[in-house]
Amino acid sequence: MEKTWRWFGKKDKIQLNMLRQIGVEGIVSALHDIPNGEVWTLDAINDYKNYIESFGLRWSVVESLAVSEAIKYGGENRDQLIENYIQSIENLGKSGVTTVCYNFMPVLDWARTDLFYQWEDGSSSLYFDKAKFAYFEIHILQRKGAENDYNSEILQKVEQLKNTLTEEDNNDLIDSIIVKTQGFVNGNIKEGDKNPVQLFKNLLALYDGIDKNQLRQNMKYFLEKIMPVCGKWNIQMCVHPDDPPFSLLGLPRIVTNEEDIDWLLNAVDNPHNGLTFCTGSLSAGLQNDVPKLAQKYAHRIKFVHLRSTNVFENGDFIEAHHLGGRGKLIEVIKIFEKENPDLPMRVDHGRLLTDDIDKGYNPGYSFLGRMLALGQIEGVMAAVQNEMSKQ
Repeated sequence: MEKTWRWFGKKDKIQLNMLRQIGVEGIVSALHDIPNGEVWTLDAINDYKNYIESFGLRWSVVESLAVSEAIKYGGENRDQLIENYIQSIENLGKSGVTTVCYNFMPVLDWARTDLFYQWEDGSSSLYFDKAKFAYFEIHILQRKGAENDYNSEILQKVEQLKNTLTEEDNNDLIDSIIVKTQGFVNGNIKEGDKNPVQLFKNLLALYDGIDKNQLRQNMKYFLEKIMPVCGKWNIQMCVHPDDPPFSLLGLPRIVTNEEDIDWLLNAVDNPHNGLTFCTGSLSAGLQNDVPKLAQKYAHRIKFVHLRSTNVFENGDFIEAHHLGGRGKLIEVIKIFEKENPDLPMRVDHGRLLTDDIDKGYNPGYSFLGRMLALGQIEGVMAAVQNEMSKQ
């Protein structure tokens, strides 16, 4: 597989020459300065691509050309937004950048409650605490009916949190869930926005009445509209699974398990309609056998995210060691090296190590933590390739 790295542009504290020195071959990035819904011009794409190539690297994957919320909930201006999207992917095709990772998660791109969960060795990683998320919904967002989505055990913990969490704790939770993990990903809410909770409530309100079936139909509508230009320019669209792979905030999620993936690939049965196989997102759902899914969908997978999670009995999960957890990455790598060896892959969500602290990296995207993970994964890949060569 091609070794790629998610890079956040010229403002990223991690420089491209650093990435080439650690064995990275391709860059996963986007035109982060262009607001969601606006057209990516051919000139802007080529300038960015040429900059990446000047370091001896290639722009392998676009992550992400964001799908505007109005496309997801079916707003009045969705057709214009889809036309803008089509123009952007056509320009990408003209430039030779042909793999596009995107998601169709409503409002919340990915969710964690703790960005610096401490391990015994002093490193930290991302954590999802179900009771804390329930507390956020019930007492900070005050979402109507939120308490009906949780069992009595979780609600009891929520009441304990209500009596112990401080205003500073609440602000940290708001930052973790809707600011620091979202601003650099989907641009809906950014650091510095006034009253992010109210902005978030406004976004949620746009999905009133949108159930799973309607969200599916909106996704099908979007994909059917863009497939002709994808075919013309050989654009590989690969949807990212929902993270975590279960409903949050009373909103439907439609890429969570085998049944969802079957629906997606069959609803628009086109070779350019594919999947980003995120072992971390999928492993956070106890319903998912990750190696089994990798084997089943290998022919429709266009891009791979390699990370893993440990899931606890109460539904909490933590980003695990890349060679441990439910992701079973060694098995997954064996499958892809055999079935689809030209796939671009990137290690995802490394731990925050001591010398990463205070560098200002985006949550989950430390340098040393991901470099450690890349070394581990590269070793597995080499071992698998060596084993295959002897067969």
